[in-house]
Amino acid sequence: MLAAMVTPADLPDVHAVLIAAARGGHALSYSELLLALGHRFTRPKMRSLCRLLDAIDAQGPAAGQPELAVLVVRESDRLPGQGWWLGRSDAPADWAGPAARAYVAARQQAAFDWWAGRAG
Repeated sequence: MLAAMVTPADLPDVHAVLIAAARGGHALSYSELLLALGHRFTRPKMRSLCRLLDAIDAQGPAAGQPELAVLVVRESDRLPGQGWWLGRSDAPADWAGPAARAYVAARQQAAFDWWAGRAG
């Protein structure tokens, strides 16, 4: 049975799924991540998930780790959603063009490289 809502209690599981994706060298869609947690995709669940992604990325740099939320992307264009881009002072103005793809690819590669061969 699928769980009803994504909650802060899911944070360790979200973190573990993201680390596994980083180790595997691939991004996940929002739907894939929710499914890995036992949820089907809905907008409210995605918004709850995004709050957890923000929390994970707030903790990572303090531990010397690269961001992981960049690994969660839309199925349509394989780029992070709007919320991920907000507040980034070094992000390209166009969140969907070639500069955005390069920006995301560099951050994803940093996560792949950092987690390759590392224990959780």
